[in-house]
Amino acid sequence: MESEGLLTMSMKEADRLRVIYNVLEGKINQRIAGQQLDRSRRQIIRLCKRVRLKGHRGIIHGLRGQPSNHQLTAGLLDKALDLIKAKYGDFGPTFANEKLLKLHKLKISTLALRVGMIEAGIWKPKKHKVKHRAWRERRPCVGMLIQLDGSEHDWFEGRGPKCALLVYIDDATSRILHAEFVNVEDTLNLMRSTKTYLLRHGRNIAFYVDKDSIYNVNRQATIEEELRDIHPITQFTRAMGELGIEVILAHSPQAKGRVERGFDTHQDRLVKELRLAGISTMEAANKFLLEVYIPDHNERCACEPASPGDAHRPLLKSHRLDEILSLRTERTVFNDFTVRFQNKFFQVLPDQPVRVRPKDKVLVEIRLDDSKHLRFKDQYLNFKPIEKRPYKPYYEACKQPAAASMPFKPYAPPQGHPWRRYALQAPPPVTLTPASALR
Repeated sequence: MESEGLLTMSMKEADRLRVIYNVLEGKINQRIAGQQLDRSRRQIIRLCKRVRLKGHRGIIHGLRGQPSNHQLTAGLLDKALDLIKAKYGDFGPTFANEKLLKLHKLKISTLALRVGMIEAGIWKPKKHKVKHRAWRERRPCVGMLIQLDGSEHDWFEGRGPKCALLVYIDDATSRILHAEFVNVEDTLNLMRSTKTYLLRHGRNIAFYVDKDSIYNVNRQATIEEELRDIHPITQFTRAMGELGIEVILAHSPQAKGRVERGFDTHQDRLVKELRLAGISTMEAANKFLLEVYIPDHNERCACEPASPGDAHRPLLKSHRLDEILSLRTERTVFNDFTVRFQNKFFQVLPDQPVRVRPKDKVLVEIRLDDSKHLRFKDQYLNFKPIEKRPYKPYYEACKQPAAASMPFKPYAPPQGHPWRRYALQAPPPVTLTPASALR
C-alpha cells in the first residue's frame, strides 16, 4: 500500500475502512463485510477496489471537496438581491421569489434567496412563540363550516381610504369562497356581503366567528328576558337562524386559525399586490380580489376535502333575503297611532291588514337598501313618514323656553288692589323688665 498524508474522516468512514481492510487481509469474506456495513456484496467489491487503488482516500466519497452540481450561476444571487433592494425591499423571501420568477424570469430557490437576504440585511426572520394547542380535524365537506372574520387595515397604504376586508374561508379546503372590501365592519355591511355569498354559493351549515358584538351580545340578559327564558342575540345571529345557519362562537383567535393566519398573509401580500397594480379604490380592489387575487391564493393554498360532496343548501322561496337580512327594532304605537324611531315619526294609516291598537309592539325593519318598514304579527303595516307629531302635550309645551323678545318683568299690582289698601303697621316696641324687679 502507498503511504498517505493526513485525511479528514468521519467515524463512520473510519469504521467502514477497518472492515474493508479486514476483507483485503482475508480476515473476513465479502458476505460478512456486507452484513456488518449493511451493504450489498457488489458494493463491498467496489469499495475494496477503490481502497486498493487509492488507499485510505478510496473510502471517502468522490464528490467531497468538489463544487456542487446545484450551485447558483455566478452573479445570479447578486442580481436577484439588487432587484429586491430596488423594487421589493419589504417583501418576504417566498413572495419576492415569486415576483422574480414571474416578472423578471430569474429562477432561484427560495431557501438560497432567503439565506442571501438575511446575509445582506434585507430581511430578518420572524421569531414565533410556540404554544401548545389541541388539533382540530377539518370538516369533511365544503360548506359545512365557513370561518368568517374581518380586518380593518390601511390596505391602500395611504393612497385610498382605510377600510375593512371581510373574508369567508371554507374549513374543509382552506379556499376563500368570498372576500370583499367594505367601509367599516358593521352589521349592515356584513349582511350585504353575506347576501352576496349566499346568492353565489347557497346556504352553508355553520359560520365560525369570534365574540365581536356583531355576533354576540356582550351583556347579561334583562329581568324580562330571564323571565321569558330568552337569550339575547344579535341581528346577524337572528338572521342566520331564520336561514337555518348556525353561528358558532370561537373562544380564542387560535380556534379559527385559518382565517386569522390568513390575514397575516393578506396584510403582507395583498397590500403589496395592490401597490404593484396601482389600485387605490375599494371598487377596483374588489374587482382585483375576484378576478386575480382569490384564484391565485386558492391555487397555492387550497387542499382537497376529505369528502367530495358539497354541503351548501339552496335558497328556498320562503327565504326572502330582503326581509331576513335587515335590522329590526321594537317600538310602541302611541295613542295617536304614531311610531317614533331615530327621532323620526311614522303615522300608521287606518287601513291595515291586521288590527293595530295603541301600545302594541311593532318592529321597525331597516333593509339593506335603507328602506324602512313596520311589521306587526308577520304582516307589514301601511304608514307614511311625518316630520312631527300632530300635536304636543301640554307638559312638553311648558318645557319650551320663553321668547328672547319678551324679557322678564316683575308683576306690580295696580293702585286699587287690596294689597295696597292695608298698609302694614310696625309692631309696638317691647320693654324688657329686669329680673330683680320681678322678685
